[in-house]
Amino acid sequence: MALEEYGRKLPFALDAEQSVLGSILIDPECFPQASELLTGDDFYISQHSAIFNAMQRLFLSSRNIDYVTLIDELVRSGDLSDDESKNYIRNVVAAVPTAANLIDYARIVKDKSTLRRLIEVCSEITDSAFAEEGDVSAIVDIAEQKVFDIAQGKNTGDFSHVRDILLGVFEHLRKLNTDPASVLGTPTGFSGLDNLLVGMAPSDLILVGARPGMGKTSFALNIATQAASSTGKAVCIFSLEMSKEQIVTRILSSEGMIDSYALRTGKLSPEQWSTLANVSAMLAKCDILVDDTTGITVSAMKGKLRRVKNLGLVIIDYLQLMQSERRIENRVQEVADISRNLKLLAKELAVPVVTCAQLSRGPESRTDKTPMLSDLRDSGAIEQDADVVMFLYRPDYYGEKDEQNKAEIIIAKNRHGSTGKVEMGWIPQFTKFVTSIEEPEPKK
Repeated sequence: MALEEYGRKLPFALDAEQSVLGSILIDPECFPQASELLTGDDFYISQHSAIFNAMQRLFLSSRNIDYVTLIDELVRSGDLSDDESKNYIRNVVAAVPTAANLIDYARIVKDKSTLRRLIEVCSEITDSAFAEEGDVSAIVDIAEQKVFDIAQGKNTGDFSHVRDILLGVFEHLRKLNTDPASVLGTPTGFSGLDNLLVGMAPSDLILVGARPGMGKTSFALNIATQAASSTGKAVCIFSLEMSKEQIVTRILSSEGMIDSYALRTGKLSPEQWSTLANVSAMLAKCDILVDDTTGITVSAMKGKLRRVKNLGLVIIDYLQLMQSERRIENRVQEVADISRNLKLLAKELAVPVVTCAQLSRGPESRTDKTPMLSDLRDSGAIEQDADVVMFLYRPDYYGEKDEQNKAEIIIAKNRHGSTGKVEMGWIPQFTKFVTSIEEPEPKK
């Protein structure tokens, strides 16, 4: 990119770039810290980019990063000549007295790189608008996505070099070894399920399928509340079937162990009012956002979610009530289009997206009522796009009285691991799933 592009100088910080490289040469052990914030492409000066990339190669091959090895690597790769390398690296080291402020230097370099990317993206958006080609809503969506990617710190380039990806993988493995809780997926709040899934991974589309009345909305809300309280991140709930007041009432019933009938009628005892106040205070501290727009599209969801800070989880209840972006006469194709766009949404936002889905009447016609992947209603594309497919099954739903208050979570598909079955408990008066099938004492 030319220095005078767009008629003005592009932002960069020469001293900060030199200080980052000099700090690493002074203290090579701090290279992983720098690589968490920067890649070679973040440096404006081409020599600096070549030096940082050479440091990456040395690090990944478990070689020491010092004056001699760095010069040898630069000469061997053809990035700099021997004399040029010696003189320039000597000047870089002399530019910084200590490595103590490496993170501050790296942030300055990253900020300047972000500004240059923003200038480049704005130019692309301007060109698209002047061209007047294609659907306007699509142009706006692409523009929003490009700016959103920059805000999220994502690389909008065509490719990522394997060395940059490897550094990220190494850092993830290091954190798994030293602090696994910080990098595991978002917990569902059900220990048996979390052991099988290892949490809900970012970018995953997780489908919760069940027949009407089986409890899929309750299950999704149980997960939402647990995720919001345990992670401190924002949880967004799109309710296409129930009003926001009904959603919150159901959450109050589940979390407070207060009979849902008592909440609907308002006939609450003093103890229940006290419990309700305590639960409300707890929920008020959680960053739970509810949207009850009917027939919402994926694009509309995306527009709202991009404005949510510290987003951690998205819940959709339920898929078949959503509308496609375009008019499609065939319902199977329409649901397939929605399903595909939800997967792209999860990937773009880098958060788990949990969507409920209705199952067909298939289980009713079988002796074994246990749901299967073929029971997914309207489209097999749902099964294809989802990373995890889980089904809810309650034996008492089909009249098995001896199995009352028992439930099963059936993991029928798991792109990242094994499938299986998790035994759960179901407390109907509280619309709550629990890990243990032992029913707790209700609040009087």
